[in-house]
Amino acid sequence: VQLVESGGGLVQAGDSLRLSCAASGNIRSPYIMGWYRQAPGKERELVASIISDTDSTNYADAVKGRFTIARGGSKNTVWLQMNSLKPDDTAVYYCNAKLLTPRPTDYDVRDYWGQGTQVTVSS
Repeated sequence: VQLVESGGGLVQAGDSLRLSCAASGNIRSPYIMGWYRQAPGKERELVASIISDTDSTNYADAVKGRFTIARGGSKNTVWLQMNSLKPDDTAVYYCNAKLLTPRPTDYDVRDYWGQGTQVTVSS
């Protein structure tokens, strides 16, 4: 599985950006695709995720109401629409895919990561 991100850049506070992640390879439902970010000196954190079978979404409290995750297209693409950006949103954003294989009582999870795309928000 390969994940290729695009759409990062330098913007001003209040601006918008849209990140894209194109997934290729052996991807089968169920899976969870998400965006994580890592700011300098901080741990990587979940920003948003979406589940393949239900399109159920989950957001970090810091981005609720400003960011929207969506998926679609025949190429397993996931987008992250980021509005009302703040300097605190500055980070490297990583696309993540968790492929889930059902087991009797849980799932086997395989993690895949993109290389990351820089988002810088100036004040």
